[in-house]
Amino acid sequence: MNKRAIEELREKVGCAALLEKDGWKVDLKESTRRAIKFRRDSNIVIVIHEGRGWFDPLSPAKGDVFSLAQHLGAEGFADACGRVADVVGFVPAAPAWERPARPKALASIVERWGYRVGPRPGSPAWRYLTGERGLPANIVKQAVASDRLREGPHGSMWAAHSDSAGVLTGWEERGPGWRGFATDGGKELFRFGSEESERICITEAAIDAMSLAAIEILRPDTLYVSTGGGWSPATDDAIRGLAKRANVWLVAATDNNRQGEVYADRIRAIAADSGARYARLRPCAGDWNEDLSA
Repeated sequence: MNKRAIEELREKVGCAALLEKDGWKVDLKESTRRAIKFRRDSNIVIVIHEGRGWFDPLSPAKGDVFSLAQHLGAEGFADACGRVADVVGFVPAAPAWERPARPKALASIVERWGYRVGPRPGSPAWRYLTGERGLPANIVKQAVASDRLREGPHGSMWAAHSDSAGVLTGWEERGPGWRGFATDGGKELFRFGSEESERICITEAAIDAMSLAAIEILRPDTLYVSTGGGWSPATDDAIRGLAKRANVWLVAATDNNRQGEVYADRIRAIAADSGARYARLRPCAGDWNEDLSA
């Protein structure tokens, strides 16, 4: 197959089509519009770049639709091309949470954050956090006072991600029936607690970071952070930056599952590279919010 034919195949077949045809299912709870998580048994593949790219969060595997075909069992590139060609014309089902494209350009991240007010007692986001998610009111108040939270649409909350200089890069979006990340925003770290803390507890979601803070009664020596359910290059750089602090103690407080262990191993490796102390802190249930609710 010549180069032109290969490029035409790459344009015609997205990674989602190949996965759905192979029997994989979308995990709606764990997906966003820009990162769709597919599962089959205990295996996971996340489709990105509008269906043109993918990666396995539990291994270094990633690439385009042809490398995905080999990841799924194709023997060599020629066999992968054949499998991709077999899927031409197959249209995968649109995820139920997918929203129609916005008709106009979005305002900047900082402007959109500024348009929203902080949660307050009785507001939709406040009720979601303190009611459905069981966070203590004092924890939510402190997060609001630290400018970490905003009211999102339809009763959701926004939890800010920022860089080491405190510049807003995006926000996690969580609410009844909704999970996402700021459009055009960048995942780095949600940060809650003293920025100068030596003990850094690294979780996978802002609600988990606040839940662990509640369980530990907001230890004054701890900065509770969240990766936002992923592990971007910016997140990796941010954790490495924290690991370079004097006397720092990296605590892998990721979920109690296979993905959480993969992330914990990455944190352990960063601590080893930086000469930082390391500890693994597992929730009893799947995550810290489940522990807090229990």
